[in-house]
Amino acid sequence: MKKAQVVLVPSPGIGHLVPAIEFAKRLLDQDDSFLITVFVITKAPFGPDPDTCNQSMLTTIDTRIQYITLPKVTPPDLDPLRSPENYFTTFMEAHKPLVRDAVVNQVMSIKPAVPVVGLVVDLFCASMIDVANELGISSYVYFASSAAFLGLLLYLPTRQEQAGIEFKETDPDLIVSCFANPVPARVMPSVLLNKDGGYTCFENLGRRFMEAKGIVVNSFAELESHAVRSFSGGGAPPVYTVGPLVNINGHSLMGSNLDQHGKILEWLDDQREKSVVFLCFGSIGRFREAQVKEIALGLEQSGHRFLWSIRKPPLEGHSALPSDYNNFEEVLPDGFLERTKNIGMVCGWAPQMQVLAHKSIKGFVSHCGWNSILESLWHGVPVVTWPMHAEQQINAFQMVKDLGLAVEMTLDYRMRSNNLVMADKIAKSVECVMEEDREVRNRVNAMSEASRKAVMEGGSSFSAIGDLIKDMLS
Repeated sequence: MKKAQVVLVPSPGIGHLVPAIEFAKRLLDQDDSFLITVFVITKAPFGPDPDTCNQSMLTTIDTRIQYITLPKVTPPDLDPLRSPENYFTTFMEAHKPLVRDAVVNQVMSIKPAVPVVGLVVDLFCASMIDVANELGISSYVYFASSAAFLGLLLYLPTRQEQAGIEFKETDPDLIVSCFANPVPARVMPSVLLNKDGGYTCFENLGRRFMEAKGIVVNSFAELESHAVRSFSGGGAPPVYTVGPLVNINGHSLMGSNLDQHGKILEWLDDQREKSVVFLCFGSIGRFREAQVKEIALGLEQSGHRFLWSIRKPPLEGHSALPSDYNNFEEVLPDGFLERTKNIGMVCGWAPQMQVLAHKSIKGFVSHCGWNSILESLWHGVPVVTWPMHAEQQINAFQMVKDLGLAVEMTLDYRMRSNNLVMADKIAKSVECVMEEDREVRNRVNAMSEASRKAVMEGGSSFSAIGDLIKDMLS
C-alpha cells in the first residue's frame, strides 16, 4: 500500500503522551504502511522535568514511531493556579510556529516525498488546527477522555449562546444528550466552574473541535453506547471510538523504582486470589495529612487486605508533582504500620497496570482518571469512585449513575477542597466493593470481555479504526 504520514501533537505530560503513543501503535498494528511522527514537548509549564519523563524510553516502546522533540518556549505570563487549563492552552498555542516548522522542515521534506494525511492534536492543542489549515492537511482531534465528556464539551458553545456564563454548583441538574441521566452541577469538572478563564477556555475548545475532519475517542461503543448515539445527526464531525487504548505492557515514562515495584508484586504474590483492595490516585493525586489519616482508619475498620499508594503533596502554592515519602510514619496514624503489617502494604508510586492485572486484586479505589477506568475495566476490577480533579467528577458520575460499573464513595470531591471523607464512609465503600457488589462486579466482568472483543478483528473499535484509516487516505 502507498505510504502516508500522520503527525501526532500531544500536550506535555504523561497522561497525554502515553495515550497518544498507544493510539499510534494501534494505527500501525492495523495498517503498517503509515509513517507516524509524534512531536514531544519536553517541558510543561508545570509537571515533570524532561529527566523525570525519561525521554530515552520513548523509542523502546515502539521502534516504528518517530519522535521529534520541539524546542522550549517561554511560559505565558499568567498565574497557573487561577486557571491551570487556560494557562496550559495558552502555553500550547505558543508552540504553533514550532509545530508548523517541524511539519514543513522535518516531516514534509523527507525524500521521496510522502503525503501527510493527518495532523492529530489532543485536547489542549486544538489551536494547532490552524497549522493544519494553513498547510492544507486534514486535522483530527485525539480525545483521551470519555465520549460523554466529549459530548459535554461540544455542547458548551450552544450553552454559551443560551446562558453566557460558567456553571455554578447551585445550578439545577443539566440535561445533556450525551448523558443518560440529568447531570448535577456539583459533578461538573472544576474547569467549567472556573470564572478566571477556565470555562471560556473549554467553551472555545469545544468550538474548535467542530472544525476538525474527525474526532478519535479513547472509548468503545459497547461501554458508552448512549453517548456515542448522541453524536448522530448532531452536526459534529465523525466520531471514531477506537479504545480501549491501554498500556497493556505497563511501560512507564516516569522515573521508576524497579526495586520497589518488585517488592510490591512479590507482596501481591503472597496474597490470596481476589483478596486485596488497591488504592491509587494518579500522577498528581495527593491528600492532606488529615485525609490520609482518615483513609488509614477506614482501611483498619474494613479489615480487608490493602495495597495503598501514598504520594507526598508539593509545598503549598507550588504546582509541582507529588513525590514519594521517605518515611510514611510522618503522615500515618501512630502505630498504623505495625498494626496492619500482616494485611496491608503502603508504597509510593505503583505500577498500576501490573497491579490491576494481578490475581490478588479485587477492588480499586481510584481518582477516576479515564485511563485508570479503562485499565480497571480491561482487567475486570470494580472501581470505588474518589474523583479529585480535571474531568474525574463527571467520569465518576457516569460510571456510577449512567453505567452501573462502579461503587460510589464520593462523586464531587475536589483536590483543593477542605472537605474530609471520613473513615466510616471509606470503610463502608471498601467493604461494599470487596463483599457486597455482586451486581456491579458482574457488569464489570461483562464489560471487561466486551473491551477485549472491541479491539479484536471484527470488533467495534477495530472497525472504527478501519473507517478512520479510509477517511485519512480518501
